[in-house]
Amino acid sequence: MPYPAAPVPPRRSRPFRWASGLRWAAGVGATAVLIALGVVVVVQAGQIDQLRSDVARAQRDAEAAANGTDQRLDSLDGRLAAAEKQNDQVFDPQGVAAAVLPSVFQVIADEFTGSAFAVGKASATGRTNVLTAFHVIEAVWSRNGKSVRLERGGKRYTALIADVDQSRDIALLRVDTVFTGLSAAAEDPDPGENVLVVGTPLGLSHTVTTGVVSAVRERTDGPGSMIQFDAPVNPGNSGGPVVNTRREVVGIADAKARDAEGIGLAVPIQTACATFHVC
Repeated sequence: MPYPAAPVPPRRSRPFRWASGLRWAAGVGATAVLIALGVVVVVQAGQIDQLRSDVARAQRDAEAAANGTDQRLDSLDGRLAAAEKQNDQVFDPQGVAAAVLPSVFQVIADEFTGSAFAVGKASATGRTNVLTAFHVIEAVWSRNGKSVRLERGGKRYTALIADVDQSRDIALLRVDTVFTGLSAAAEDPDPGENVLVVGTPLGLSHTVTTGVVSAVRERTDGPGSMIQFDAPVNPGNSGGPVVNTRREVVGIADAKARDAEGIGLAVPIQTACATFHVC
């Protein structure tokens, strides 16, 4: 007879440990938070690097733009300087004559006539320095005369003979009237440079001729040098200004070669400026 089956005792259930579960859940949550923070940190670090890269690129672009602007400005300055130099070399006889003529006079010294021109600024007392060639006023000077007459635009002025240098054939006059003085060139002109000669050849006032500088030569009849030019000159031109394209006086017309054409001579203006301390 089989044995009766023994009843299987029921399995005793274990009570759920709430404290352990909570600790596990808290650990998982903290880990998730740390992971999330790590992701945020990584993302922000990347954004910061990108921002730094953008700032550096912007700075490089700004520097490149500034350098480009500087280069363009330098190029513009260079072109402007070249244009100004080219403009100085452009010969405008009409414009030069208009600027020079109001400062040029006819000199009357006894029976001799010539030309003269105001130079530099008038003094505080209202006197104007006037330059001419010595041989123009030589007759008056040799008889101990003290003054000559200047004429311009139908008006006459008395000019005092202030100083002379016979060896260089130059003379300084002073007139008690304010006139606009011409500027003196700082250096001798170059061969080939355009010049304009203003004076009163044969008593014909307001006469203008043009030409070029042929050479600057040492003079054989006195100290210093002479400027040779090919602009036509005649008796009465002596003492008048020889002017460059910048409306500066480069020389004082002095003579022309005999039995030749196109060979005029002028005393460099700086010779007169240094001798008489004017200009």
